[in-house]
Amino acid sequence: MSDFAQTIASINDKINGVVWGVPALVLLIGTGILMTLLTGFFQFRRFGHMWSNTIGGLFKKEKGIRSSHDRHSISQLQALCTALSATIGTGNIAGVAYAITMGGPGAVFWMWIAAIVGMMTNYSENVLGIYFRRRNEKGEWSGGAMYYLKDGVGGMKFGKIIGPVLAFLFSIFAIVASFGIGNMGQVASITESINTMLPGDTGTVNLVTGLVVIVLLSLVILGGLKRIATTNERIVPFMAVFFVIGSLIIICMNITKVPAAFGAIFAGAFNFKSAAGGVGGAVIAQAMTWGFKRGVFSNEAGLGSSVMVHSASNVKEPVVQGLWGIFEVFADTIIVCTCTALVILTTGVVDLETGASISGTTKLGLATEAFAKSFGTFGGVFLAVAVCLFAFTTILGWSYYGTKAWEYLFGTKSTLAYKIIFISMVVISATMNVSLAIDLSDTFNGLMAIPNLIGVVCLSGLVLKITKNYSARKITKEQPDLEPMYSAFPEIQKEQEAREDQE
Repeated sequence: MSDFAQTIASINDKINGVVWGVPALVLLIGTGILMTLLTGFFQFRRFGHMWSNTIGGLFKKEKGIRSSHDRHSISQLQALCTALSATIGTGNIAGVAYAITMGGPGAVFWMWIAAIVGMMTNYSENVLGIYFRRRNEKGEWSGGAMYYLKDGVGGMKFGKIIGPVLAFLFSIFAIVASFGIGNMGQVASITESINTMLPGDTGTVNLVTGLVVIVLLSLVILGGLKRIATTNERIVPFMAVFFVIGSLIIICMNITKVPAAFGAIFAGAFNFKSAAGGVGGAVIAQAMTWGFKRGVFSNEAGLGSSVMVHSASNVKEPVVQGLWGIFEVFADTIIVCTCTALVILTTGVVDLETGASISGTTKLGLATEAFAKSFGTFGGVFLAVAVCLFAFTTILGWSYYGTKAWEYLFGTKSTLAYKIIFISMVVISATMNVSLAIDLSDTFNGLMAIPNLIGVVCLSGLVLKITKNYSARKITKEQPDLEPMYSAFPEIQKEQEAREDQE
């Protein structure tokens, strides 16, 4: 690495330590706690309502969940699958393994806590995303943190300047992150997985893999959101169920070790053996830090990323899309990440007290070792296939996030340029060492959260008002004739009210 690259890496490490450090994590978790308290623990009180109006609605054939009659929008299920395509990625496998080895089994508990409060952060983002979205030149919905920062925060007395500035910064951070975490990092995971399955010259395998990925991405990404959403709707449920079933089989094979695994999670979270000592406090802090960090990195609650695709849903009610946001975090962390954690903790590949890897392998290697220990050679192949699917769909999801951020800055007509650049980056990612680029984008990924969370906190009162409005009309039905709060813009409010009358 050249001296210049080393200097950049050194500077980035310092910035990254702040961006993903304790103060930033406090802001992320604190915003989730704030929204949880303001809404009266909405994710708990209305869990049944959330379930019946999201996944439960699939079995009741609720209008708009499976399909969209508006050619400029996607269905609620497609929005969820596209959001999950970006969140359910290598972080659910390698990230969980890394959290356990760095923070001990107790990190898993703090991942759960990050998810529980993160549900309300994601809920709030999606409520604001729908409320402040608008149509672009093609008639498609455009929404996301940049819009509620510009129009929401920007509409406040103190935010006329800061709102648009935060929106601009968020868009820049999102574009840079899309090239790294959403592209280079995922392609690197795909090539690493392929190399574990196909022996041979690594350079040739990586080049061929890169070219295949480019062809597949081109067929999907250049087709626009509709094609991305349709592809993810077909792949994401399959890959999630595929991974969960495989994990559950391993967990059942080691069922006698499950109690010890949960015991290690709770003991590590609170360090029962030495909680009164300074060392105990340090261990707890380490478990919390890594649990929160990997939890947020996995489900992306607070980053403002998935809002961009949720805002393209055909939904009328902001709260309904917020409910899908709650389910998104639940599925990503409580279900998928927990499955990975239990596989690692029940297969004997780590020390249950410290989380240290027995063989010395970490991240993806440790997860592969855990699956191979139960399934043999097939275990490695199983995980490699899962990683490839997770990584590929993550690229699709982030390509859309980057496109919408690019559109905000440079206009709808310029988005083709972004897509071409994004797809072209795959060859570089597959054939070159992109570790520095990935590290840089990890920092920008975290930087996205700062302007987004400022927006969520500033507009928390509005989120509460919209939630109360919906509850009075649809949940408690104390005021069924209350005027709904669909949009911040009168013309869109009227459009949605007309839809309500027609339905």
